Amino acid sequence: MKAWRRPPAPGTPEEDWTGQAAPGDGLESGAQAGWVTVSTGAAANMTAVLRWAAWALLIAGPVVGIAAWLRPPTAAGAVQQAPAASVVVRDMAGPAGFAELYVSAYVQAGKGSEASLQPYFPNIRDITLEATPGVQRPEQLAAVQVKEVSAGYWSVTVAARIDAGSDEASKPQDGTTDTPQETGAVDGVLRYFQVPVKSAGSSGGYVAAALPAEVAAPDMGEAAVLDYGTPVPADTHDAATAAVSEFLAAYLTGTGELDRYLSPGTDISQVSPAPYKQVKVAELAERGGEFRASAPVIEGTQRELLVNVDATDVSGQVRPLTYALQLKARDGRWEIASLDAAPALSTTTSKGDS
Repeated sequence: MKAWRRPPAPGTPEEDWTGQAAPGDGLESGAQAGWVTVSTGAAANMTAVLRWAAWALLIAGPVVGIAAWLRPPTAAGAVQQAPAASVVVRDMAGPAGFAELYVSAYVQAGKGSEASLQPYFPNIRDITLEATPGVQRPEQLAAVQVKEVSAGYWSVTVAARIDAGSDEASKPQDGTTDTPQETGAVDGVLRYFQVPVKSAGSSGGYVAAALPAEVAAPDMGEAAVLDYGTPVPADTHDAATAAVSEFLAAYLTGTGELDRYLSPGTDISQVSPAPYKQVKVAELAERGGEFRASAPVIEGTQRELLVNVDATDVSGQVRPLTYALQLKARDGRWEIASLDAAPALSTTTSKGDS
């Protein structure tokens, strides 16, 4: 197809009639005026080229993506963004747990078994133990105090209940008949060991800086003062007491559906397997004042209670337990809104303090 062109003026030579304006006739060329002379064959060829180019781009996209994924690491010298440094979060549980394991191994170690302490105290290679290994065995261990001496360095006090055993190895080796108490060995009571624990650096581990030191029991401090009124005996006719009793019975004995006693949105699971066969509420105290027996159940009212219960297990043993609960009134009854992690402490200064 050819674009329109003006016919030649009479007398114009054929070679001058090319679709271009003759000089001085005031008409712009076809290209300048936006008219392009293109043959039908050329237009078809151009369409085919554009179609193949579009297909090439469509196929090349995934190929380029795969190639980029398989591309080897950037050559040395290229600028790369440094990865975020890993952060090691430490708390007291790490040093405490390490100290417990160390004391357990230390109590059982003896002559010829020094290597058992190597993972905890590398300098044990320079020390020879004299005790008979395995004579003393730790029955219970617990870190009772952790003090941070400096950054990455702690002093951990571990309580250990140690059994001196009754085998031949526990008898005195000097031929005497002294009892463990007469020789200074104490069986069945808590002993305390102070352990210096140091961070092992970026590895996240720990190392003991020395052998344990036996110390006196740490000061346990004064009794806690709770923010509740005087406990009163449970009255099963009280609506709040009944709600608490039914909830704790379902919670600890596995009888009944727990959800029926919970406020909407409260998520509490039963203790499983159920450790008790019977639960009886003995006393209740209310936070911020005396317990309000037969308090009106006003919609949305909240109460915080401290509940003492007597729980009887399958063998008939009775164990006292204490729970901190929050109640909320809804639809004319009390529901359990929360099983608190700990009772509320009093924020007022006791009379004995100065």
